[in-house]
Amino acid sequence: MSKLEVKDIKIELTKNPKEKPDQNSLGFGKLFTDHMFEMDWNENEGWHNPRIVEFANLSLSPANATLHYGQAVFEGMKAYIANGDAVLFRPWENFKRINKSAERMVLPTVDEEFALAALTELLKIDKDWIPTAEGTSLYVRPFMFGTDEFLGVKPNSNVKFMIILSPSGAYFKGGLEPNKIFVEDEYVRAVRGGTGFAKAAGNYAGSFLGQNKAAKLGYAQTLWLDGVEQKYVEEVGAMNIFFKIDGKYVTPELNGSILPGITRDSIIQLLKSNGENVEERKISIDELYDAADNGKLEEVFGSGTAAVVSPVGELFDGKKKIVVNNFETGEGTKAIYNQLTGIQLGKVEDKFGWIYKVEK
Repeated sequence: MSKLEVKDIKIELTKNPKEKPDQNSLGFGKLFTDHMFEMDWNENEGWHNPRIVEFANLSLSPANATLHYGQAVFEGMKAYIANGDAVLFRPWENFKRINKSAERMVLPTVDEEFALAALTELLKIDKDWIPTAEGTSLYVRPFMFGTDEFLGVKPNSNVKFMIILSPSGAYFKGGLEPNKIFVEDEYVRAVRGGTGFAKAAGNYAGSFLGQNKAAKLGYAQTLWLDGVEQKYVEEVGAMNIFFKIDGKYVTPELNGSILPGITRDSIIQLLKSNGENVEERKISIDELYDAADNGKLEEVFGSGTAAVVSPVGELFDGKKKIVVNNFETGEGTKAIYNQLTGIQLGKVEDKFGWIYKVEK
């Protein structure tokens, strides 16, 4: 099995380019660019037939194994226009993580260097789809799934890897506004030894019930507790979470059930470089309530690709309610959001080497 190179990518450009959408009315995940990347894998040939083709529907057998058993993983990142250049933020980390997810789900790993090169070629073709209005971006979704037409319960012998692109609107149209979060103590997102650290499709389907429960109670998202004792905080919705307690930033330590967020890691590095005290450790919901009672819970925010930073203004476990910072976005939250998005958009110096230029 020879190593794939950029020259191996077949390119078939669309003959019917779509009209670009109004940048001021973009939502999330509903519009897609003209082209997509895909390649296939089987046990005999390995990864083969890499191609960039017109964005189109797939044809799948009703017996497609992934439809039945969920052997699928994905990633999410964003492309921006920064100082006239198309750029990505730490994309190599996303391809490292999709491989870790693939290993957990018994899917073949991709050559990370080639995957990034393939994404680069796709972005060069669809660069004009990257929106430039404030807060907008081009969402990048690499994903992998089994394509066997077989109902036996086993890992797929045939797999497809794809990348699609979606122009996306601003997450916060009215500025950084705090959310109300419901503390879930009935359902759990993941357990150690399971797939919580992977971006596996089923993780998200399994969270919908808790999410719907929170929504019915008037809350934007769910704060997930650990799956063993239901005592320790793990994630908020599909994001990692940070707390500022008595001047220190605290985030749950990675334990196998928490997704190792790239935004999470970036924030930790930024905070430390700013001279802030950051702790990665277990943090119980009781500790949070005690900190709030003692006036030491200063700020709470989620972190993830879509929002970058999402402030939390209220926590409610069905009995006790905590209002964080008078339901106002904290100064520390604003500062880290502005610094991180500033790096992504080329407005703040990138001291970490995180920005990848699509066309060098």
